[in-house]
Amino acid sequence: MVDIAFTGIGSGLQISEIVDAIVGAERAPFESRLNSRQAAITTDISAVGALKGALESVAESIEALSSADKYQQRNISGTDDFVSLTSTKSAEVGSYSVEVNQTASAHKLVSDAFDSSEAAGEGTMTLSSGSESFDINVSSTATLSDIRDSINDSQDNTTMTATIITDDNGQHLVLTSKETGLENAIKVTVEEAVEVGDLFGPDNTDKVGLSRLAYDADTASPTYAPNLTQVREAQDAKITIDGTLVITNSTNEFENAIDGITITAKKVHDVDDDISTASVTENNSNIKSGISGFVKSYNELVDLVTQLGQSSESGVGPLAGDSLLRGVMGKIRQEMTSSFSSTANNSLTLNQLGVRADRYGKLELDVEDLDEQIALSVDGIQNFFVGSDDEPGFAASFQTLTEYYTKSGGLIEGRIDSKNDQLSKLDDERLAFSRRIDSLEARLFSQYNAMDLLVSNLNSTSSYLQQQLDNMPGVVRDSS
Repeated sequence: MVDIAFTGIGSGLQISEIVDAIVGAERAPFESRLNSRQAAITTDISAVGALKGALESVAESIEALSSADKYQQRNISGTDDFVSLTSTKSAEVGSYSVEVNQTASAHKLVSDAFDSSEAAGEGTMTLSSGSESFDINVSSTATLSDIRDSINDSQDNTTMTATIITDDNGQHLVLTSKETGLENAIKVTVEEAVEVGDLFGPDNTDKVGLSRLAYDADTASPTYAPNLTQVREAQDAKITIDGTLVITNSTNEFENAIDGITITAKKVHDVDDDISTASVTENNSNIKSGISGFVKSYNELVDLVTQLGQSSESGVGPLAGDSLLRGVMGKIRQEMTSSFSSTANNSLTLNQLGVRADRYGKLELDVEDLDEQIALSVDGIQNFFVGSDDEPGFAASFQTLTEYYTKSGGLIEGRIDSKNDQLSKLDDERLAFSRRIDSLEARLFSQYNAMDLLVSNLNSTSSYLQQQLDNMPGVVRDSS
């Protein structure tokens, strides 16, 4: 576009207005056509994108019915103050009494009192708990605090913690096992350094020097030394199932003591306490909730398709008469009426499960019919939806169908990519037209300005001639 334009000096014409009118007459129909095509393409992309989203939602809604692990789940009741209960699919339906005889505890030991600046004694301490043991070297000047730090900082120590409690008598070293149960009891053996003049060698179990921290509860052991005080004994958990079966465990969690059931002991039953009862029932709620979710998503798809494909006096949808819309819905409706294997040589359809279409094509669920099928054969329903490696069920088949349209590089994405290419071409057309219209505008201004200059020159010549004629002798001017 020309930056500066003005009224013709010689001709008096409104050159800018004339050029703008001519350029506008060229630009308006082109932009109208281009905007119309752009709007149609953008609407198509939005409509097809909405269809893709609805198809993906339906496919996702049926995932709750596509896995065998989600069928024939178990509900377990009976959690109370004494036990916590969980179950897996492998638990058999039934009930069991559970009595907690004792809960597991972690071993805790405490030493006699030491002065904070007192050297505990030189030597090597070997500490063990469970299957792990580690050594720490104790210098002749090491205090109880130094020993605590050496224990906690040892890279080989993952089984116990050391801390210090200070009371009125002094400092006490406290050792606590990180794990519960008898097998994780703490043992501390000491090998004291040989002192000069000690004719008989060090005594590693007396309560002198570093041996004050020795502890071995086994009276038959050569390192037996009860020199630490047991604050809390290492204890296994113990429960009794159905009054006769006794089970012990190093932790309070009894996994698969009963097939598929985990029992966590929380509190010991006293004599007057009611025994806990674990009751297992079958849970098939995923079937009803899964089908209900599928029906809801499918009906939302139907509503969208109706809106996109409508062609009536009230309006025309963006995909009215579109082959993509007709094709996908035709295949889905065909899939909805297909039968899939259930048990043995039998098969099922969605209709038999209570899923039926009304006159508008939307689905309804007859809960009574579904409950009858669940009571008749949960395995049959599971096979219908899940299928097998050799023969996919309804859920897998439906998902495969929708993925043909919605997957990356699928039919819908291909169409969207094609439409985006068309939009890019429109941008190229718009740019090319802008160049042509700028060229036209510049040419028009050049032509009109040249004309204006010519008129100006003619007017100037005319005025000059008239002036010369007026000044010629013998020329009489008609003043009338």
